Amino acid sequence: MTIVSAAVGQAAPVLSGSHLDPGGPTTTPAPLRALFPALRQNVNGKPLVYLDNAASTQKPRAVIDALVRYYEADNANVHRGAHALSDRATAAYEKARETARRFLNARRTEEIVFVRAATEAINLVAQTFGRQHVGPGDEVLVTEMEHHANLVPWQQLCREQGARLVVAPITDKGDLRLDALESLITPRTKLVAVSHVSNALGTVNPIKRVIEAAHRRGVPVLIDGAQAAPHVPIDVQELGCDFYVFSGHKVYGPMGIGVLYGRLDVLESMPPWQHGGDMVDTVGFDATTFSGPPYRFEAGTPNVSGAVGLAAALEFLEGVGRRAAADHEATLLDLAVRRLSEIPGVRLVGEPGHRAGVVSLAVDDPPMSPHDVSARLDAEGIAVRAGNHCCQPLMGRLGVSGTVRASFAIYNDAADVERLAAAVRSIVGEAEAGRRSTDHNHNDEAAADYPGPSTPTVEAAAVDLLDEFNGLGDWAERYEFLIELGRKAPALPDALRTEANRVRGCQSTVHLAARVRPGTRDTVEFLADSDSELVAGLLALLQELFSGHRAADVLAFDLAGFLDQAGLASNLTTGRRNGLAEMIKRLNAFATAVSSA
Repeated sequence: MTIVSAAVGQAAPVLSGSHLDPGGPTTTPAPLRALFPALRQNVNGKPLVYLDNAASTQKPRAVIDALVRYYEADNANVHRGAHALSDRATAAYEKARETARRFLNARRTEEIVFVRAATEAINLVAQTFGRQHVGPGDEVLVTEMEHHANLVPWQQLCREQGARLVVAPITDKGDLRLDALESLITPRTKLVAVSHVSNALGTVNPIKRVIEAAHRRGVPVLIDGAQAAPHVPIDVQELGCDFYVFSGHKVYGPMGIGVLYGRLDVLESMPPWQHGGDMVDTVGFDATTFSGPPYRFEAGTPNVSGAVGLAAALEFLEGVGRRAAADHEATLLDLAVRRLSEIPGVRLVGEPGHRAGVVSLAVDDPPMSPHDVSARLDAEGIAVRAGNHCCQPLMGRLGVSGTVRASFAIYNDAADVERLAAAVRSIVGEAEAGRRSTDHNHNDEAAADYPGPSTPTVEAAAVDLLDEFNGLGDWAERYEFLIELGRKAPALPDALRTEANRVRGCQSTVHLAARVRPGTRDTVEFLADSDSELVAGLLALLQELFSGHRAADVLAFDLAGFLDQAGLASNLTTGRRNGLAEMIKRLNAFATAVSSA
């Protein structure tokens, strides 16, 4: 396997000491880290190791200061104001467009459209260019490794237009099968949409060859560069792509800003997507004429501060040296691959020939949910991502429900990798001794042991549980308490692990079976389980509170307030809370049906 550095397909050289590429600035990781205020904090009492960069990078002081300066001195709407602040804001906004043009080496600034993020850029192309060119019987070609943002817009476009979404396969190692992709380009193909770098596997795709293969057949190409922009130099003229998109928040810039590059002749042929101010030339009640690119696609008040912050981020990255940054990250990634591969029971998911930025793993022995691994890493101050990474079809192709993903940036160093590897080794080593039994009760539903009320009322159960939580210290202790709750919970029989009882919207496998307690009219009781120990603990918490109580009492209880008082609200990330929310929704729907019966 080759870890990709400055040029796609080139092996990263071994660095001397901690310095970056001698051909660029001789900045070391330590000074770079000091430029990112968020990295100075402790998390759960330990120095933060931030390895969730593929989701969003931290922001350097230069970006933060640029945003503050804009709001303190230049805050005004652009293009239309007849005063000094508007002039300065307009100049800063258009300078940012030039900075983005330079970053991608586009020919003209008119080819740079500011959007909210790569997702909006892809949707813009789908709803304009796509609607123009994709009709009944036509095809849009994507790959098995696409992020949902470069899959769902095309899927929905094809559904609306009577077209067909065609999917190019990957190998078991996670490489794109270029020969298969080429064979799938037919006279019906109207667009090829492919990621430059996979967000889940780090695979660097041979996009130059993809573009050439498509163009030989007259088919335009959109490249999702959200994961490439932070890691590899991009030259859209050399690539020859028709569209290229990336997000600011993944390249050290603010959230809510991104770039759509489009060839000028293509953009000029596309209709507007949204209508409003600043994208028109003349307006009458009978007709309206529209501005040319890029303003045609930037209706309304733009995210001026976001563009200013993005420009500062791109300039910062250029100052570090893009080759130097790529070489440094490649060295870290190579070390991470070696260290994690050495841990018994850990399997790296995906072994692409060329990789950038990302390594994903699964714990097979003993089997551990990615959410449990990431929660335990969080307790050690190590931030990673767990789940399907908005790549559910890819996870299905690889035969996993999700992975633990570590992703790297210019401010990470070898010590971060060593802390990650040591923590994973410790987590796996300790897992077997405290492993919750995965043996299922094979009894039928009639033999299921539904738990009754733990206290006379829901409120009394809450008081007892709050007493327990208030006696605990940090999140690590609360986490272990939840795990123990899950281990003590009544077993869910296999007979109840049905699709009807599956709770959708959770990134772990969750089953919840509820019923009216025999001999009552409105008493709810339920059994539940998950392949994640943390989620199983949350389910057990819900059982302690609600099972065996009247439906009306379940519905009336302030669960959000309880979680806050228990010190859980701030530690349950959005992903975990989304799963919890779906469990609560399922339970509340049942309680509502019982109450209204």
